[in-house]
Amino acid sequence: MKYNEITKQLTASPKIWLVTGVAGFIGSNLLETLLLLDQTVVGLDNFATGHQHNLDAVQDIVSEEQWARFKFIEGDICDYATCEDAIAGVDYILHQAALGSVPRSIADPVRTNAANISGFINMITAAKDAGVKSFVYAASSSTYGDHPDLPKVEDKIGNPLSPYAVTKYVNELYADVFDRTYDFQSVGLRYFNVFGPRQDPEGAYAAVIPKWVAAVKAGNTVYINGDGKTSRDFCYIENVVQINILAATSENLEKSEVFNVAVGGQTSLNELIELIKDNLRMNSFTDIQYRDFRTGDVRHSKASIEKAISQLGYDPQYTMNEGLRKMLS
Repeated sequence: MKYNEITKQLTASPKIWLVTGVAGFIGSNLLETLLLLDQTVVGLDNFATGHQHNLDAVQDIVSEEQWARFKFIEGDICDYATCEDAIAGVDYILHQAALGSVPRSIADPVRTNAANISGFINMITAAKDAGVKSFVYAASSSTYGDHPDLPKVEDKIGNPLSPYAVTKYVNELYADVFDRTYDFQSVGLRYFNVFGPRQDPEGAYAAVIPKWVAAVKAGNTVYINGDGKTSRDFCYIENVVQINILAATSENLEKSEVFNVAVGGQTSLNELIELIKDNLRMNSFTDIQYRDFRTGDVRHSKASIEKAISQLGYDPQYTMNEGLRKMLS
């Protein structure tokens, strides 16, 4: 397995990594894995959506020696000088910082644009000028928009359905322009519906799995947008960590690329709530209410992961069901 080879090489020859959005769900999981591999990590976060308790949880998992290899910078990617300071001396960048959520972007397109586009251009420009070895950024399956084909293939996209989707598509456009104009290559990872430990169950824009898990455990109402037949390609966080590290260390790419990050599965919301109930051994839970479809939502989503498998050696170790079982065990 390519990932095992890479992690052995990294352990033998540690590198310096920058993880933006390090206090967030995906960022803190990347931090955990990198520190466990004895890497040096610089983390940048402004706590807009990240949390100190995510960093505390990582500190509890790793050794004191590993934690000492972590340097945290509280700062904003919208400030160019902060980006320059964070990037100084690093080998690899995993750019996760963004304002996620389709509904948030509809409610506040200005802030979403500032973080996701202005912040992105700051990071990729500073990375280019610093000559880092690689720049990997969080792209999004929302880029597929209204394109009807399933599974989703990287080179076929439709019209964006939300301001968030626009910002993520613009990231890809900038990445392509930086390759052609400055010969600076990068890798965009189009995340589908990522889930796992440390995903925030609170707030209006919480992802569906942690939100529903918390509701079922507490005996609160589970609200399903639409008829429950909406489907998603849910991807466990450890698969996402794997492909970030593979993308950062890849030496096979001749130009900037984007890759789907998923498992190639399809689970409806109705199926999802039943799986959650089953894993929590709370099959008697029935407090489920259906409400209107959510503006900007895609009806069905399923990824082709063939490109990531063939070009990066991606080998997802967890199906949706296996990831859910591990998360709730």
